Amino acid sequence: QVRIVESGGGSVQPGGSLRLSCADSGSIESIYRMSWHRQAPGEQRELVAHIISDGSTDYADSVKCRFTISRDNAKNTVYLQMNSLKPEDTAVYFCKAQPTRIRSIAYWGRGTQVTVSS
Repeated sequence: QVRIVESGGGSVQPGGSLRLSCADSGSIESIYRMSWHRQAPGEQRELVAHIISDGSTDYADSVKCRFTISRDNAKNTVYLQMNSLKPEDTAVYFCKAQPTRIRSIAYWGRGTQVTVSS
């Protein structure tokens, strides 16, 4: 059973914007850490951004000042607003939920494709 589902991916030109959504079928209010990761063809999966239950956030250097992660506990959804997209942002984007501080206990969505191309 898939608990979290990503959406909002698509194709966009360089400089464009997309907003990804990660909807959890359960409550995210008590989940310690929600994060977005991405994996480009032939590359390892990398962390893009995370948000902790206290609202603190962190970003990969490559997306700072362009991407914004947020969480809406009432909607059980985490968002990734992506602006000024570059071709190198092309990847499958995955959402991950880590219920506690134990990093090894987590569950993933199946991903959504983002393609940035002219």
